[in-house]
Formats: sequence, structure tokens, C-alpha cells
Amino acid sequence: MAGAQTTARLPDAPQPAQLLRFLSAVPATSQSSGATPSEVPAAEQQTLDPAATMFPHSENAPWWIAGQANIIFQAHPGFHSPYQGPNSFRNAGEYKTSMLGTVFTGYRPHRNMRYNTDFLVDFESAGGRGLSEALGLAGFTNLDVVRNPNLSSVPYLARGEIHQTIGLTNEMAESDRSYLGLATQIPVRRFEFRVGKMSLTDIFDVNDVLTDSHLQFLNWTVDNNGAWDYAADTRGYTVGGAFEYDDRNWSARYGIFAMPVVANGIDLDWAFSRAHGQDWEVELRHSFVPGRKGITRILAYANNAHMGNYREAVQAFLDGVDPTPRITRHEHFGTVKYGFGWNNEQEITGNLRIGSRFGWNDDQEESFAYTEVGQTALLGSDYAGARWKRPSDKAGISFTSNAIKKDHQNYLKYGGLGFLLGDGRLNYARENIEEGYYNWHAWKGLFFALDVQHINNPGYNHDRGPVWVGGVRTHVDF
Repeated sequence: MAGAQTTARLPDAPQPAQLLRFLSAVPATSQSSGATPSEVPAAEQQTLDPAATMFPHSENAPWWIAGQANIIFQAHPGFHSPYQGPNSFRNAGEYKTSMLGTVFTGYRPHRNMRYNTDFLVDFESAGGRGLSEALGLAGFTNLDVVRNPNLSSVPYLARGEIHQTIGLTNEMAESDRSYLGLATQIPVRRFEFRVGKMSLTDIFDVNDVLTDSHLQFLNWTVDNNGAWDYAADTRGYTVGGAFEYDDRNWSARYGIFAMPVVANGIDLDWAFSRAHGQDWEVELRHSFVPGRKGITRILAYANNAHMGNYREAVQAFLDGVDPTPRITRHEHFGTVKYGFGWNNEQEITGNLRIGSRFGWNDDQEESFAYTEVGQTALLGSDYAGARWKRPSDKAGISFTSNAIKKDHQNYLKYGGLGFLLGDGRLNYARENIEEGYYNWHAWKGLFFALDVQHINNPGYNHDRGPVWVGGVRTHVDF
């Protein structure tokens, strides 16, 4: 829901790995949340339509086969821009279309749900382009975009993992079958292990309101925590392992994963001793509204990789060593970047939910695997259409504010280029983004959505913008 950066081609950018988190019309309870049906109010249970796919899925078969297709058209008119650089969001009007298709497969070799084992293999194809080749915005407008134009749309392995559950009790809770797990019941207290190729956003920083570009918001820094520079290749996947403990009202997770060789590169560094990303998360299932679902998640991460330092790059420029600031000339093995995140989702009524995030990282080292954000704050909500007799429809609205620290600001101010940003100069201001959408369930697994985004200070530059981006999405679940 992330080779080398050279002037010969556009630098790589992440395809944030949030890929169809839910295969129903309204996002269901996460497999890893440990929530039981009693925690979901009856009004919401009625909107969880398991038939919202083109073809029915068996609840008893040892195998799982599903798929999705997501097509997003976006456009923006011309906007105010007295200057622009090689990595700017283009001020002339433009339009682009992206296409993403995924086939999800899974197999359970036995029926012991207390000690369930899943073999999960997913294939994906990504095509089309993003506006301005996905440059010029920290919070880019389309989560499905893979910005590196040199990557073809040939299908690739997205996930290939083993998921093992070890139950610590015979007490079971209901669970929805999905591409993340095939069991229909899971132990209330359990260990879960995942190893293989995966996306970190399948496991960490999940938020039912702010998480799915296929049925909800589209912006990178709405669907994921923009300050979480999570380990990933250009397409948003990595290799590693995750361990999780789930109890009745809380969970704890840890994972270690491979980092890319260069910032947002497609190749991973397989030497975990010199490059890796580590993530920790605690999840507390506690509601601030009696009788309603509420979850708070606290995230921490530390990345160790061959990363550059913004202050060193700026100082080398000021000393006349470099003609322009170039962070790739100041990379060191053993560099550590760290950060924290806070995530909350709260149900207010049977139809209304609120989600929020806050993220921070030290922002001294180069943005390496997701986007150029040092701090982010987000508030959003969605409303199901049960009151107008369309329970599988949904409307949402959000506000996001992104920022970077002084050394990062100076790097861009003096003409440095990141993997996303670089107007040639910078009159700094926070990048603020408002987004709204309406998702219409047309028939079975077919959905259409209208989306609009308003971006103030694109790329943190007060001299440019604001810009309006409109979008239309077609989504099919198979």
C-alpha cells in the first residue's frame, strides 16, 4: 500500500503495497485484529456482504482463488507555478490512467484451525502511469502507481508466504477468509508467524477507515502513514518474517525485512547483517464509545541501510565540493533511520467511523523506501449508505498535513533532488491535502467511485499551487 538513481532515467518510486485489503463491499475485520463478531455492531454486520464478488467463494474448500482489477483515471487543470524543476508536479493540465490486477491463491493442507497453516501465493500486474510520473508530491494522488517507467506490466510475484497459527486455547473466534488467511475460525489467544515475500502494510498500521485504495481513499499519505518509511521494493513488497501474539483485547507484532539496495529500487539487499528494516507494533482493542468497535495501534520502526544524510549533502554543496546537493554521494553502510506512528479507528454509529494517524521520523537520512515525509497528521471518516438503502456504498472525507525537517528543507531549497521531490528551489510550507470520495456498488463485485483531492503547497512549496485532482475509479472483485 518500495536501479540506481541516475540522470539517464527517472528514479524509482514506490508502489505503496496496499492492494485490495478487503474482498467485500465494506472492509471486514482484519484477520490479525482478533476481533470477535460480538465486537461488531449488528448494523455494521448487515453491510458486510460476502456476496459482493463476481463469483462466490467457498467457506469450506482447502483452497482459495480470488482476484481484483482496479482502474483509476485522474486529471488536473493547470495551476500557478512561477518555476518548476525536474521532479516537480507539472503545472500544465494533464490526465493519466493506471491499471492494477491481482490474482490471489491460497491452500490449507489440513483442517486443524487451532494449528492452521496457509500457503499464500499472489500474482500481480501493474500498468499505466501516474500524473507527472508520480513526481512532485509527498502525498501522491494514486496509491496504485508504480512510477518507474522502465518496469513493464508483465505479471510478477507479489506475495509468496507461509502463514502459521499456533493456538494457545481451544476458545475460537470467527474470522473472514481472505488472501491473508483461509481459516474461518481462529483461537482467541494465539501466535501467528509469516515468512516469505509480503507487504508490511498487510500486517502493520492497518486501519479499516484509512487503508484501501480500491474501495476507499486514493492518496499515498491517507492509506498509509507517510512518515513510516517501511521496507519495500519499488512495487511495495519485500522478503522477511513477522511474528505476532494475539490476545482477547490486545496484540503485539514484530518483523524484520529486507531493504532495497538503493532508494526505492526494485532490487533488495539480501545481506540482512548490513541492511534490514525492523518494525514493532502494539494494538489495543478498546473503544471510546460504549458498544462500538475501537482500536489503537502504536508503531515503531528502525531501518538500517546504505543511506545518505541531508546535512552532509548540503554542507558539501556549501563548501563547494558538490556543484549541487546530491545525497547519493553521501551514503554510508550502517546508517539508521527510525520513526514512530500512532493509528486509531473508532466507530461512532453503525454507519459512521472516524480514523486518524500521526507519524514522525528523524528525517536526517534520505527518504529510502516510501515517500518524502518527516511528519504527518491525518484525520478522516467514512459513512456507509444504509440510510439511503445502499449499505454497500460509502462516502469518505479526509485531511492530511505533511512536513519535512530543516535539513531536508535546505536540501531541496539549494536544488537537491529526492526520489520524488525537487522544484529547483523551495519556499517551504506544509503540504496539506483534502480528499473526498463516493464509492458506488453497482452490481455484485463491480464498484465505481468518484474522487477529488485538493493539494496546498505541492512538494512543500508555497510558491506553487494549489492544485485540484479529480479521479474516477472502476473496481472489480472476482
